[in-house]
Amino acid sequence: MKHLLSLVLAATALVAQAKEDPAHRKALIEQHKAIAAAHEAAAQCLASGKDEEACHAELAKACKGLAIGKLCGARHKH
Repeated sequence: MKHLLSLVLAATALVAQAKEDPAHRKALIEQHKAIAAAHEAAAQCLASGKDEEACHAELAKACKGLAIGKLCGARHKH
């Protein structure tokens, strides 16, 4: 959950600093929401008692093409 909060705060800061056109801003916001949702699902997976490897595999699948890094890092794909 701590990572999710950090991700959301980082996303908020990036959006606040963005000076792109409105369509790009909207796409960026949606992308960060999707990353946050994937991390929330991973947290729920771990909380359900599944092992870390299985939850990370689900996270990697959810983030394919969305973010950089196998665990859907805070850096997003451009």
